[in-house]
Amino acid sequence: MTAVADVRERLTEIRPAGLNRDIVAAGLVREVSLADGVATIQLMPGPLPPPIVDATVADIRRAVGALDGVTRVDVQLARGPAEVEPLVLDGVGDIIAVSSTKGGVGKSTVAVNLAAALVRAGQRVGILDADVYGPSLPTMLGLSGRPRVAEGNKIFPLEKDGLKVMSMGFFLDDTSPVIWRGPLVTGLLRQFLKDVEWGELDVMVVDLPPGTGDAQLTLVQQVPLSGGVIVTTPQEVSVIDVERGIAMFNQVNTPVLGIVENMSAYVCPHCGTRDELFGSGGGERLARQFGIPLLAQIPIVPDIRASGDAGTPIVIAQPEHAVSRMYASIAAQVLERVAAERAPAPRIVG
Repeated sequence: MTAVADVRERLTEIRPAGLNRDIVAAGLVREVSLADGVATIQLMPGPLPPPIVDATVADIRRAVGALDGVTRVDVQLARGPAEVEPLVLDGVGDIIAVSSTKGGVGKSTVAVNLAAALVRAGQRVGILDADVYGPSLPTMLGLSGRPRVAEGNKIFPLEKDGLKVMSMGFFLDDTSPVIWRGPLVTGLLRQFLKDVEWGELDVMVVDLPPGTGDAQLTLVQQVPLSGGVIVTTPQEVSVIDVERGIAMFNQVNTPVLGIVENMSAYVCPHCGTRDELFGSGGGERLARQFGIPLLAQIPIVPDIRASGDAGTPIVIAQPEHAVSRMYASIAAQVLERVAAERAPAPRIVG
């Protein structure tokens, strides 16, 4: 007899035009239920255009309806967070989101060092600390004080080492709890984007809050992203987390530019011994499974922590350090991937 698991398995065979994943892996299936021969599928179409949605619904009805014991297929179009027109940021070029599906993986460290590496590559760079629950960029960059407010309530970002920086941390004291709900968070971030005088930027790096909930999804819906970078760690459990992150970007039709495996191993600063504290090979397996580049495997190096605590990221403090060279490579790959995604598809002449 057909079960819900059988329905889900059949749904994995459906891949809408324009997506490189099936509808389950892409996170478009919200709920599946089966009762008295009626299979009910809640589909969250996200950015899919109406003709593709119609074709996908027809495919679902045809595929699930063929299962033994299914007499009717009810496809309901679920709605995620409120869909709004993406912001248009005058003077800002490419916007790169740095995401992690759970906290504690060093996402902000990766974001700030990637931004610094982009500056060293000759780019005009801004970085938005969208992790309003735990803003850490002011500490990592050694910045303090309130941003200057101009006429029309426009806010000027703080600047250091060629970076333009905006963070909720500039508006909190050390004991201020951040307990806002998702709609307040996304409203604040929207204000940070449209009311900040970013000036002319080649690249903006957005350090997303950890997770893949409605707040994160709403944010990536509102920001016209050029691509996303996912930060993970080597252990096997990260496969599930990375799949959620990929699904989030797929829902807003944003390419995942690559995976950064952070904390890949501990390197002793005295003898150079490499100890794989969190396992090994996870990033490589993920890259193969999802067909996404593994941009780098960043080791646990005391200098990274010390530089961040001192308010000067390692890429700025020690530009010739081996880890700084890794970030230079990540920056180069990100720019290359963004340019490739922007390039029109080649014409086929018959």
